[in-house]
Amino acid sequence: MTEPMVLDVAEWSRFEIHVDGRLAGFANYRAEPGRITFTHTEVDSMYEGQGLGGKLARFALDDARKRGLAVYPDCPFVRGWIEKHPDYVDLVPAEARPRYGLRESVGGGS
Repeated sequence: MTEPMVLDVAEWSRFEIHVDGRLAGFANYRAEPGRITFTHTEVDSMYEGQGLGGKLARFALDDARKRGLAVYPDCPFVRGWIEKHPDYVDLVPAEARPRYGLRESVGGGS
């Protein structure tokens, strides 16, 4: 198995992760000026348990950070991933965090 490849397919409003040239999963989003809302994430059952969802979420959130976008994690998977990696909570605007059950961690780090 080759290293998974993640890319932003903007025309379909989703990040995709490919393994050996095959689509293994995706994270749908809605892009608006200054913000990105993640709506749904899916990993093919054939690839479950390999950490691909996490690689996909990390890539998408790192991309949002590079682009200076506020993140709205309507997708339960992305929201849960941010909960487990509190160094990404700052991407969600402070006023929106209570809606998602997110808060800054004390001491930071993941």
